[in-house]
Parts: sequence; structure tokens; C-alpha cells
Amino acid sequence: MRVVIAGGHGKIALILERLLADRGDTAIGLIRNPDHVADLEAAGAEAVVVDLEEATVADIAAHVRGADAVVFAAGAGPGSGAARKQTVDCDAAILLADAAEAAGVKRYVMVSAMGADVEAPDEIGDPVFVAYLRAKGHADDVIRARDALHVTVVRPGHLTNDPGTGRVELSDQTGRGDISRADVAAVLLAVLDTPATAGRTFELISGDTPIADAMSR
Repeated sequence: MRVVIAGGHGKIALILERLLADRGDTAIGLIRNPDHVADLEAAGAEAVVVDLEEATVADIAAHVRGADAVVFAAGAGPGSGAARKQTVDCDAAILLADAAEAAGVKRYVMVSAMGADVEAPDEIGDPVFVAYLRAKGHADDVIRARDALHVTVVRPGHLTNDPGTGRVELSDQTGRGDISRADVAAVLLAVLDTPATAGRTFELISGDTPIADAMSR
């Protein structure tokens, strides 16, 4: 399997790249900072330096052509303002969808967020976080509407750096909870291996069910 991961230097992305490489698949990470190339190579991935906020559809299509799937795992990150929530968390995700369609890549896996909703209420509090949830929600809506793409949207709960347990809860609505980045990456790998998850959006938190069993349900 050949998988292109936008946001290839993110913590979840690096784990996913290592999982893919360890079993002999090809992982290609799209990264903005050339200083991060060595980290991707250490994970067994190929690095492509490209700025998703500046690139065109044709630029990204050239990098994803021939892939079996694309994964959007990019994010503006903590400390960024509302404007970059729009340009990275929303616009870059849609750019990747446009590029996948242009390149004939059908499988698209989105790392979203629990609570993502274009109508997330102001009452949540922090206006930047509200902007983030709205940006993610809009991207999810736009990408899921693409008939040419086979889309799975994964919405993790609160992310931790704890070791993965291999046991999760996933469903349309799980309720709030924590999930390790390692387990999110393992679920993304299972999603890539499970075509029947296309067309599904689900929330993900730590739980008692082995990932393989959760996927089969």
C-alpha cells in the first residue's frame, strides 16, 4: 500500500508512518519544514517538502498520484490563531481532496476532532477553539460530499502521549474521553485496511474492545 500523509511530521502521522513502513508499505509524508525530513526518514517514510497553505491543486496532485490512499493529519497546532485554523485545518484538507480527485486517488481518511461542527456554538468559550471546531466541521462536510472519494472521518477524543493499549471504543457518538496518539494511529491503519469504513464518521476514545474487533463491528 502506498499512502500519502498530509501533516507528515505530526505525532500521530509519525507513528502511522512507522506502522506502515514496518509492514512493508510505503508512507510519504507531506511536510512544510525541511528540518523535519530526517525525522520522517527515521520513521521509515519518504518526505516531500511542500507548504499546503501555498501549494496548488496541481502541486499536491503530483505528489499523491499513484497512491492507494491519502490521510489528512495536518493541523495549525497550538498557539496558532483562528485564521490558520481556516487555512490549515479546513482549506488544506479540502486542497488534499481536490488533489486526490485530480490524481484519481479515491481513498481519503480524515483525522478530525470530536465536536467538529460548522455550527459549533460560541458558548464553548475560547474563540480560537470554536474557530477550530468550525473549520474542521466545514472540511468534514465538504469532503464527505465528494462522490468521487471514499471518505472515512475519524474524530478522536482528547489526545495523550500514553502508550497505546490496542483497545478502543468507537461509534457514532462515544461521549468525551481520552485516547492515546498511538492508538489513533493504529486505528487509522485499520481504517486503511478496511474499505467498508468508507462513508463512515465515528468518534474514538480509549475503551475495552480490541481494534480489530471494533473495526469488524
